[in-house]
Amino acid sequence: MQSLSSPPVPAGQILLLEDDPAIAQTVCFVLEREGYRVRSCGWLHEARAALSAAPPDLAILDVGLPDGNGLDLCRELRQGPQARLPLLMLSARSEEGDKVLGLELGADDYLAKPFSNRELVARVRALLRRAQASAEPASPAVAGFSVEAEGSRVRFHGELLPLTRRELGLLLRLLQSPGRIHSRDSLLDAVWGLDADSGDRTVDTHIKTLRAKLRQVRPELDPIRTHRGMGYSLE
Repeated sequence: MQSLSSPPVPAGQILLLEDDPAIAQTVCFVLEREGYRVRSCGWLHEARAALSAAPPDLAILDVGLPDGNGLDLCRELRQGPQARLPLLMLSARSEEGDKVLGLELGADDYLAKPFSNRELVARVRALLRRAQASAEPASPAVAGFSVEAEGSRVRFHGELLPLTRRELGLLLRLLQSPGRIHSRDSLLDAVWGLDADSGDRTVDTHIKTLRAKLRQVRPELDPIRTHRGMGYSLE
């Protein structure tokens, strides 16, 4: 069977929480064929133990489980020390309300069953690339900014910024290449991934709130520059 070709991304450890043996076997086969290491669990308590023993690079969580709900684990992870772990929800529930709930609880992406192997691999690759990019340190040339706790917090002139997850993702992306103009589409892809419910206005709105929080620290500064018709850069 031919491998799903795509730009390379470093192989990582993936935790799969799926109680259907047939689906779990297929997902493991597809991802391992692409070079990933997969640990499969069929129960919620097994997944909790696995996460505690060896934190993965990404987790794929089924919603309906014999001993609970994958959304509960999603909520727990976002409130704990693994708050930045990339999470892909995998569920037979394709209704909009279930997807919105998963994303609001902190899931990075949502894939409804049945799904294609190609789409699964594409979403996993996208999430891992975004996580890898977010973990990269900011350039020392960006005056006033410091990134802490492996990219989970940013200080501006010594003040800890109270950022939402999306605002943090945008700022980290801009910090990686100061002076470079990032288009709205590239920022949307890097921070929101394959979430089709988001658009250009979403990026603009989050940039606006991010700017407001920076001005609360230093009102005289506006390090985020708007390039009309092109995007944003950090100066």
